[in-house]
Amino acid sequence: MSLYNASVAEEKWQKKWEEDGLYKTDFKDDSREKYYNLVMFPYPSGDKLHIGHWYNFAPADSWGRYMRLKGYNVFEPIGYDSFGLPAENYAIKHGVHPAESTQKNIGHMRKQLKAMGSMYNWDMEINTSSPEYYKWTQWVFLQLYKNGLAYKKKSPVNWCPNCQTVLANEQVSDGRCERCDAEVTKKNLSQWFFKIRDYAERLLNFEGLTWPEKTKLMQEHWIGKSIGSEVVFDFVDPETKKPTGKSVKVFTTRADTLFGATYMVLAPEHELVPEITTDQYKENISDYIEKAKKETDINRSAEGREKTGVETGAFVINPINGEIIPVWVADYVLASYGTGAVMAVPAHDERDYAFARKYESSIVGVITPKEGDLDISVEAFTEDGTLFNSGNFDGQSSEEARKKITERLVKEGKGNFKVQYKLRDWLISRQRFWGAPIPIVYCDDCGEVPVPEENLPVVLPLEGVDFKPKGQSPLAAVESFVNTTCPKCGKPAKREVDTMDTFVCSSWYFLRYPNAKNEQKAFDKETTNKWLPVDMYIGGPEHACMHLLYARFINKALKDFGFIDFEEPFKTLVHQGLITKDGAKMSKSKGNTVSPDEFVEKYGSDVFRMYLMFMGPFSDGGDWNDGGIKGIARFVDKFFDLIYTKSEVLDEKLLKKTLHKTIKKVTNDIEKFQFNTAVSALMEFTNTVTKTRIDEESKKIAVKLIAPLAPHLAEELWETLGQGDSVFNSKWPEYDKEMIVDDTIEIVVQVNGKVRAKFSADANIEEKDAIQTAKNDEKVKKYLDGMTVVKEIYVPGKIVNIVVK
Repeated sequence: MSLYNASVAEEKWQKKWEEDGLYKTDFKDDSREKYYNLVMFPYPSGDKLHIGHWYNFAPADSWGRYMRLKGYNVFEPIGYDSFGLPAENYAIKHGVHPAESTQKNIGHMRKQLKAMGSMYNWDMEINTSSPEYYKWTQWVFLQLYKNGLAYKKKSPVNWCPNCQTVLANEQVSDGRCERCDAEVTKKNLSQWFFKIRDYAERLLNFEGLTWPEKTKLMQEHWIGKSIGSEVVFDFVDPETKKPTGKSVKVFTTRADTLFGATYMVLAPEHELVPEITTDQYKENISDYIEKAKKETDINRSAEGREKTGVETGAFVINPINGEIIPVWVADYVLASYGTGAVMAVPAHDERDYAFARKYESSIVGVITPKEGDLDISVEAFTEDGTLFNSGNFDGQSSEEARKKITERLVKEGKGNFKVQYKLRDWLISRQRFWGAPIPIVYCDDCGEVPVPEENLPVVLPLEGVDFKPKGQSPLAAVESFVNTTCPKCGKPAKREVDTMDTFVCSSWYFLRYPNAKNEQKAFDKETTNKWLPVDMYIGGPEHACMHLLYARFINKALKDFGFIDFEEPFKTLVHQGLITKDGAKMSKSKGNTVSPDEFVEKYGSDVFRMYLMFMGPFSDGGDWNDGGIKGIARFVDKFFDLIYTKSEVLDEKLLKKTLHKTIKKVTNDIEKFQFNTAVSALMEFTNTVTKTRIDEESKKIAVKLIAPLAPHLAEELWETLGQGDSVFNSKWPEYDKEMIVDDTIEIVVQVNGKVRAKFSADANIEEKDAIQTAKNDEKVKKYLDGMTVVKEIYVPGKIVNIVVK
C-alpha cells in the first residue's frame, strides 16, 4: 500500500499556498517576463462545476504552472460571468432571487476551484453582477455612447417567446434560441445597439494572432465581406414609363450579369414598399408583409426553402441597357443585408432562378461557360465565364466586365464600387431583470441623456422587483428605479429599463483582472499596457462568433478612445474539446452533467486532473467514462513510492538516458497541449526507473516534470527531498542532447523498395558495414540469390535499400 495520502496532502498544500501567498502576482516585478494565462470564466448558472468545466480549467492551470516553472511571472486569475439569462433562469427554476442563487452558486464554485488546486490569484477575483464590477461595464457603455458607437433605434429583432427577451443574431441557431431551443420570432422594438459593423474590416485582420484556423474562418464567414458594386435603379410610372424621381440602390458582387436582370426584388421591410406599391396590389402586399414578420431572417434565407413573393405593380429601369423591369416583394431578400433590394438575374443565380420558374418571369442568359455551351433549361449557371447578350461588353471575361460595367455606371452617376458586410450591429439590450442597467435617462426637454460617470453605478434594485419575464422589462414596474431627475436640467426624468446583454460584461473582463482592486478606474493604462494582451486564452470554440468577436471589437474601440495601446485582446487562443455524457453535450439546462466532487473526494484532485488529461488530446474531448481512473491512481502511488523510497542506482546509464528522454518528451508534449502523452511518458519513465532505481538529483528532476500535472503530489515529494521552498519556485529542467542519443538503432532492410528484414546496430555504424550486415541477413539472402545488385542505398540510421534485377 502506498504511503501517499492524497486528501491530507492536498488540504495541506492548498492551505500553505494561501498562507504563503504563493500565487499572488507581483505586478511590478520586471525581473521576469510577464505571462497572462487566462481561462474563460464560468457562468454560476448551476450550483456546481461539472466535469466539462474541470476539463477546461485543470489543463489550463497545468499550462500556467509550466510557464511559471519556465521562469515567467505568471498571472492566472478567475472570476464569474454571473449576470444574464443562464443565472436568472436558474433562479426562476428554483424559486429564489437571482442575487441569492448567484452568490450561493459562486460560493460552491469557489470551493470547487480551490479544491482543484489551481494557482489562481484569488485577490483579483471578479464577479460581473457586483456593483463594483458593473459600474465599469456601464462606464464602457458610456465611452461607446460618447464616441457614437452606441445608439437606440426601432427595428425588427429576434424575439424568444420562452425567454421573453430579444436575442442577438449570434444567439439564434437554425431559427431557434441557443439557450432554450424555442422557435424565435420577429418583433419591432426600440433597442440599443453597438456599432460593431464599423469595425468589420479591422476584425478581419488576424495578423500576429496564434489562433485556430477554423475559428478565424468562422469569424470571417460571420463578418461576410463581399466586394462588389452598388447599382442605382430609377422607378418609372407604371403607365407612362417615365422616371418618377424615386430610385433604389442594390448591392451586387456580379455586375457582369447586369444585362440579365429581368426583375427587381425588395425585402418586405424595405421602406420604399408602401410608397411604390400600386393600389391594385396593396392588399396582397400588406398580407404578405404580415406573414413575413412571423419568420426569422434565418428561416427566410434557409437553403432549399420554397421561394414566395408578390408583385408591387411598380417598375424600374435597368441602368445598363434601359430595359424596364417589374418590382416584386419577396422574403428571401433581407432588409438587414446590403440595401434590402436585389436585382434578380435568374439565369445566373439559384434563388432568382427558382423564383422565376415559379412565377414565370423571363430568364435571360448573359454569361456563357469558358468551355461548352450555356444550358439554363434545368438550373442557373452561377460561375464566371464570358459575356454575351451584353452590348459592348460581349466577349469580356466576368472579372474584366465587373470592373468595366461598374466604371460605366460610375461615369453615368448610376453606381459605385462597394464593399459590403453581412455582420450586423450588436444588439445589446434585454427585457430581463438580471443584467447591468443601461446608464441612460429620458427627459421630456433634453431627450436621451447619459448618466454622468461620477453617478455610476446605476444600481440594479434587488428589493420589490417581480423579476420573472413577462415580455417587457421588469424594471419598468419599479417606480423607485424608473423615476429620477435629468442630469442636464434637473427636471423629472425616466431611466432606461432594459438591461445589458451579459456578453457586454464579458467583452472587457480581461482588462479588469489586473486592475480588480482599482476603485478609481476600470483599468489603469500603464498596468494594462504592461500585462496585456492576454498571452494564452483557453476556452470553447462555441464562442467564436459571440464572445471572441465582441471582445475584439470592444478592445479595438477602447484603443481608439486612447485608453489602451494594443489592438487585440488575446495573443494565443486554444480550444478544449467537448466532454460529452452518453454522446450528448453536458449542459446544466439538460441536467446531464457529472459532478467531479465524488471523484476528487475518493481519488484526490491530482488523480482526477491527470485522468481528464489522459483521456485523449486536449482539443478533442470525448465521452465521459470513469473506467480508467484507477489506473491513474495506481500510477500516482507508484510514482510517490519511487521518489519517496531511498535506493541505490542499479543502472545509471539507463537511468540518465531515460530521464533526459522524458524531459524532452514531457516538455514537447506540454508545449503542444498534448497532456495525455505527457502523462503517458511519465508512466513509462516510472516503469523503467522502478527497475533501475533513481538517485536524489534525478528525483528532483522527475518531481519538476510531474509538478504542472499533479501539483499537490509534487509539493509533497519536493518537501520529502529536503527542499525548503515550493517546487513552483524552481526551474524547469532541460535535457542533454547527448544523453538522448541511442547507443543502438534499428535499421530497416528493403529489396526493391519492399521491407524484407530489420536489424539492430551500433548508432555509429558505417555505411559499408550497414549494407554488408543487410546482405548477410538470412531473410534478405533469398531475395538476392540469382539476382544482380544494381544499386545500394543507405539512409543513415534508418534504411538499407538494395535494388536488384
